[in-house]
Amino acid sequence: MPIDINRWGWSAVLAAGIAFAAPALAADEIVIGASLPLSGPLAGFGSYQKWGYETAVNDLNKAGGITIDGKARQVRLVIRDDKTDPNVAAGNTETLISRDKVVAMLGSCTPALVNAGALVAERRKVPIVAGCDPLMAFKSVRKWNYAWVLFFDETELATAPFRVLADYGLQTNRKIAILADNGPDGQVVGGRIWPATAKADGYEVVHSASFPVDTQQFTAMIGQAKAAAAEIALVDAIPPQAIAIRKQMAAAGYIPKLLVMEKGAEPEQFAQALGKLADGVLVGGYWDPSFPYPGAAELGSRFETQTKQTQSQHIADSHAAAQVLLDAIAAAGSLDREKINTAIGRTDKSYVVGPVKFDAEHTSRIPITMMQWQSGKAVVVWPKDRANGKLLFPLPAAN
Repeated sequence: MPIDINRWGWSAVLAAGIAFAAPALAADEIVIGASLPLSGPLAGFGSYQKWGYETAVNDLNKAGGITIDGKARQVRLVIRDDKTDPNVAAGNTETLISRDKVVAMLGSCTPALVNAGALVAERRKVPIVAGCDPLMAFKSVRKWNYAWVLFFDETELATAPFRVLADYGLQTNRKIAILADNGPDGQVVGGRIWPATAKADGYEVVHSASFPVDTQQFTAMIGQAKAAAAEIALVDAIPPQAIAIRKQMAAAGYIPKLLVMEKGAEPEQFAQALGKLADGVLVGGYWDPSFPYPGAAELGSRFETQTKQTQSQHIADSHAAAQVLLDAIAAAGSLDREKINTAIGRTDKSYVVGPVKFDAEHTSRIPITMMQWQSGKAVVVWPKDRANGKLLFPLPAAN
């Protein structure tokens, strides 16, 4: 679905008369950049990405860097905070290109931020590699030439709860309540795919609500879902709103048997803010250290040892995106952006998230799993052949 660029004010950035800058040619370094949400509502995601990007770059530098024109060079990663604001993400990207002279970029998180930066990079013909941008939202913007994304597909994500219900034979009254924000992925998942899948699978959507991404009061819509006796609740919201919804559900005494909270229930901050209220909440996933991918177990262990925090799958897609870009620069053997971009398109290798190979639309799909919060840990519960824990059903009553 097309994204309303004017709504975010990106057009003002893109329409500015911008002079093209030559790539950095410092004698001893290769400069790459990233704009990340290190503050604002998505700061939880940004902290994971920062660690993943920096870890990939630091490991490469310790191994000797990248050889360009017969000389080994170190990589310098310049990170700017986009404050969870698409306008700032766009501005940061321009600054990284024009002032910091980066030869290539790594992306932010969520469609609004990744696409804002990618549009600037596209205009400036600077390659950018990202995770954390659902593929339909990325592909709907335009035909990309310099932007590349490795992540999951929204259709797989949105249909996963229905496959969990079927595969485990879970019994409900088949009534569904949908609460989704009006952001790009909320509109796709909550506004289109969930209702269509529910109808196709014989479920009834008895309540559906769309809300602005900064909404904090959900009592009325939760009351309507409870009154409609919906035993399945599907939510798509960023972390602050997801946390508020879960608390307000408990306060209203609304206890669906199955509660899925996409996007907002993913970072550890969700479970930290909710404690026992997080138990039983499902969220789509795509990576876990237990998966049989090169370096997966080590990456999760390193993160937890270094940060004393629980690992998140965003350390994996960010680490892989950085490795894809760094491998492409090495394969190009040049700081020429066109050569680097061509090398990205030729990627065909297994990374910590599994095989990465871009298609004609510049996307590489990561298969979906379903995770569930249990005692402060995100446990993989589906598909069964990848599960490292047992599904908790029905949703526990709030204490």
